[in-house]
Amino acid sequence: MVLLPSLFDGLARSVSMKKGKNQNNETDGGREAAESMAKDAKKNEMMLCSSGTVNSNKSNDFASICSKRGQKGTNQDSAIVWEKFGCQEDMIFCGIFDGHGPWGHIVAKRVKKSVPASLLCNWQKALSLTSLPHQLDTEFNSTFHHFDIWKQSYLKTYADVDLELKHHPGIDAFRSGTTALTIIKQGEHLVIANVGDSRAVLATTSDDGKLVPLQLTVDFKPNIPGHFTRIAFVAQRGQYLYGLILVHTAMGRKEAERILQCNGRVFCLRDEPGVYRVWTPNGDTPGLALSRAIGDHCVKEFGLISVPDVTQRNIINNDQFVILATDGVWDVISNEAAVEIVSSTEDREKSAKKLVQCAMRAWKYKKRGIAMDDISAICLFFQPKLSQQVNFVKASAPPRWQNSGN
Repeated sequence: MVLLPSLFDGLARSVSMKKGKNQNNETDGGREAAESMAKDAKKNEMMLCSSGTVNSNKSNDFASICSKRGQKGTNQDSAIVWEKFGCQEDMIFCGIFDGHGPWGHIVAKRVKKSVPASLLCNWQKALSLTSLPHQLDTEFNSTFHHFDIWKQSYLKTYADVDLELKHHPGIDAFRSGTTALTIIKQGEHLVIANVGDSRAVLATTSDDGKLVPLQLTVDFKPNIPGHFTRIAFVAQRGQYLYGLILVHTAMGRKEAERILQCNGRVFCLRDEPGVYRVWTPNGDTPGLALSRAIGDHCVKEFGLISVPDVTQRNIINNDQFVILATDGVWDVISNEAAVEIVSSTEDREKSAKKLVQCAMRAWKYKKRGIAMDDISAICLFFQPKLSQQVNFVKASAPPRWQNSGN
């Protein structure tokens, strides 16, 4: 496996030489080299940014994308699959972005474009500054070392992209933003980075032959997951609001405490029970149902952050595929049902489309009277095809997405 693509290094040096050598030019050169690779990937059909499929000739990886506009206007979801990421034969990049706010669709598209190029540039720089220590002679230590490089690259990338949006002259990200769920598959190594409430779910075969879901990400909402204690009941602009503090669960406490310590507020409207939102200290904006997002700079000083949760997994033979989807799917489809829908679709090219269609139908009976959200999904398969011996979880029961009683 080549960790530092000579093509990338050569392109970066070429751009830097044209501009004159200094640190800023080298950084610009790396970013421009990454963007050049992105253009070539799109031209050579190795990148997909709309509904369709990507089939790798060098591996068993197969990706399916589908995105459908909801009932709220412009589709603010965006997705991308980039095969041979960074000119690496064994790498694939997938990302899904759910925009919100007046400029949400523009923010999501911009982040979709910026994250892969910035990540590739930061990864290349991290590799050039790091050598694999001789003492890392075990597979575990080597994997951890490579993961740490990816993690640091991801942290810098999300921070860079968020700052870039803040100062972008043509995009208003003050009251608009996006989730950002991305994965890198490098050989049998999977790295996941998540900001917001889009979700990644892995389908893996258990020892007894059942196909089971494994959620790889946390839904970063202001109330994740936990026990609430009522602390206030206040009136604002003639409407009653419920003030709540999240306690008990470590992750939920961490998210809520961060917002509260920064003078942000977390509560739900009386006519929206269970939907907890982030608000500025003295205003009625933005009412964001996320605790982490890229953009939304009006609440960045009040506890909202763009720091991704970065995790890893070594893919084993039992792992079949991973689903990346926006909350338009997960609000009405369970993890178990999503895995069953995808795995039962005979034509893998239609797997993401089938999942999105099932979510659209589920909205009609589970969310009556509520405008349907934009719904998007990516299905990335690791194996040539599912084993015929794989059984579904609770196969004897009807899928949850078909049961209008739930």
